[in-house]
Amino acid sequence: MSRKKPPTGRRRATTGRRVPAATRPQVLTLAAFLVVASLVAGYLALNRQDDTAPTAASGKNTQAAAPKPSPTPKWDGKTHILGDGSTSYTGPQQGTLKPVPLKPGEKPPQFVVFSWDGALEGDDRLFSHYREMAKEYNAHMTFFLTGIYLLPKSKKDLYHGPMHNPGDAAIDYPTDDHIRTTLEQLRLAYEQGNDIGTHFNGHFCGAKGGGDWSVAQWKSEIDQFYSFVENWRTNTGYKDIPALPFDFKQEVTGGRAPCLEGQPNLLKAIKSYGWRYDASSPGDFQIWPTKKNGVWDFPLEMLPYAGKDFQGLSMDFNFLYNQSGGKTDGDPAKYDQWEQQTVQSYMDGFNRVYYGSRAPLFIGNHFEHWNGSIYMKAIDKVIPQICTKKGVRCVSFKELADWLDVQKPSTVAALRSLDPAQSPDWSTVVK
Repeated sequence: MSRKKPPTGRRRATTGRRVPAATRPQVLTLAAFLVVASLVAGYLALNRQDDTAPTAASGKNTQAAAPKPSPTPKWDGKTHILGDGSTSYTGPQQGTLKPVPLKPGEKPPQFVVFSWDGALEGDDRLFSHYREMAKEYNAHMTFFLTGIYLLPKSKKDLYHGPMHNPGDAAIDYPTDDHIRTTLEQLRLAYEQGNDIGTHFNGHFCGAKGGGDWSVAQWKSEIDQFYSFVENWRTNTGYKDIPALPFDFKQEVTGGRAPCLEGQPNLLKAIKSYGWRYDASSPGDFQIWPTKKNGVWDFPLEMLPYAGKDFQGLSMDFNFLYNQSGGKTDGDPAKYDQWEQQTVQSYMDGFNRVYYGSRAPLFIGNHFEHWNGSIYMKAIDKVIPQICTKKGVRCVSFKELADWLDVQKPSTVAALRSLDPAQSPDWSTVVK
């Protein structure tokens, strides 16, 4: 099946931060700014929805209050089925990174987070492919689940996207078979220590998308996400699939907004859900994270764009746009060149911080086959090169949030002051 109306859910680059002196070879030029500006314009054009159909004007949140995270019960060694049997509590997640404060003078690990928007197991089996790669290379990843990927198309009218008609979505609903395979991958991903986050539901961008939503509308979107994932058994009627081995209200502690739109109101909305991080910032240079509105802000990052005098956002659509103008089936004669350029950009960004500030590297992608699958092939080449290096920890966003939370605030502030390529005397940074 075609999961998306291509190309949906793409990321905008912004130029809100000056590149530190230590990264001077990669400074954004005026030409680069114009490239980024054209990226934004093209991205919005590609994601503009048909406005001819009437839409619901009401954006009121029909929920009385946002659901609170479930309190973590004392684990008694038994599986506790929740709700209609769609989910369960099986104790604390196993196999995740144990966060430990840095010792005085200790060099931080080089954290790398690979994250995936949509998290559907389609016929191409990309979800299972990258879950298995994570296991092979002792890595964990963040898989952002789209709520309607567990909702049958026959029940699509249950979804009321803010500012849209019931059942409307900017992406395709899944087939019944793909709901089954996605449920299996979610179970395995969680059991292997990966992070399950949210990519919300309808993937609306541009006009009437997340950037136009109120706090109440974002809460409605979140509440519906929980409803779909916690009631897939009722909605599908499946009785031969076991409950997922986790409680979504405990384990989902962050997300990424479609098209990176609407973060200001989204951050206000998530306060009552107990979330720990948000990955919806539209781009920043490679510096250590900070908190926004009490949650860790994990943006996609600006990386040296191989062979060009500007920096590109650390995700597949940004390469797609710069290489083939946003076309998902560009010139096949250039596929090898573009693939190598993508790999080199990721590695240049990695090396800049690995030998410098050790700021985390964030790479975001989609399960897609754009330009002959070169962006998937690039990730296949990058993971073995990066995750096997000394001092590297390929982790999930949740694990990174856990690690940051146990560090001294003064240590995080000192790390954040470093230029990306700056290799400091760590005894003066970590005290």
